[in-house]
Amino acid sequence: MGRHLTSAWISVCAVALFAVTAADAAEFPVRPIRLVVPYSAGGPTDVVGRVVADYLAKDLKQAAIVENKPGAQGAIGAEAVARSDADGYTLLVVSGSMFVLNPMLYRKLAYVPDRDFRTLAIVTEDPLVMEVNPSVPAKSVAEFVAYAKQNPGKLSFSSAGTGGVIHLAGEMFKQMAGIEMTHVPYKGAGPAMVDLLAGNVQVMFDSFGTALPPVTAGSLRALGVSSMQRRSELPDVPTIAESGFPDYLVSVWFSIAMPAKVPENVAAILKASLDRALDDETFRASLQKIGYSVKRPQSAAEIARFIEADRARWSAVVKTRNISLD
Repeated sequence: MGRHLTSAWISVCAVALFAVTAADAAEFPVRPIRLVVPYSAGGPTDVVGRVVADYLAKDLKQAAIVENKPGAQGAIGAEAVARSDADGYTLLVVSGSMFVLNPMLYRKLAYVPDRDFRTLAIVTEDPLVMEVNPSVPAKSVAEFVAYAKQNPGKLSFSSAGTGGVIHLAGEMFKQMAGIEMTHVPYKGAGPAMVDLLAGNVQVMFDSFGTALPPVTAGSLRALGVSSMQRRSELPDVPTIAESGFPDYLVSVWFSIAMPAKVPENVAAILKASLDRALDDETFRASLQKIGYSVKRPQSAAEIARFIEADRARWSAVVKTRNISLD
């Protein structure tokens, strides 16, 4: 008799617990949402994360807090989110290199993107600008390649650090053009730009938003953009693809991801909110006015294809140039 009562009591408790859990999911969110930015405050990942956080707070009527956890090319923040409770209250603001490049560059990585995360939305995607110091006589990509071949060992290109998109964009160009340039890594895009402006390095493959001001001011000369189409902000600057390198395509993108095991009903609420953001004109304008191109909502299959295409694009470069961060 006692065993029957105990079994009945366990069943009642289980039903009650399920009901509470279901109610919590239905009411999601009932407390603040945390967006982990795995880079320092003020950088592009942080900027995108804060604009997204503002929208989520208004749309879901719950506070959205940005927390910066920089280090190891984003790996420290990504690991923290991967190990967080899979309840939808902790999200990761992703720079594309964290999911595409890090697994190629680190032999030991504390997270596996496809296993540990589900990408809810790709928020922005922008090309790089191939820009040179005015001391370089080249006025086009073709002239730059010819100049590099005539002056072997005299050109150097700056980046925000070894293994990032800005670095590997230069390596990809070297590989396709058959030229040699010396890579000079810096601790951030800011110092890299300072030395480019000073003429201490000659070329940089810079993100569009940060390249635009010095190019339009005439402090630097843009030779090409890394997208398949020209940008309206620089209509006279051809793409690198149309300049003799049809397979050259590089983009910097940012997304929002969550732990893979977040319940489907909670994931659906978060994705719906992010999709509304991507279609919201005020949200789009807030990013566009600071140089970001905002994506439209995509299905899970479309997001997976996008990431896989980027992964395939970089794999050959990393292997051929034998680049590693371990």
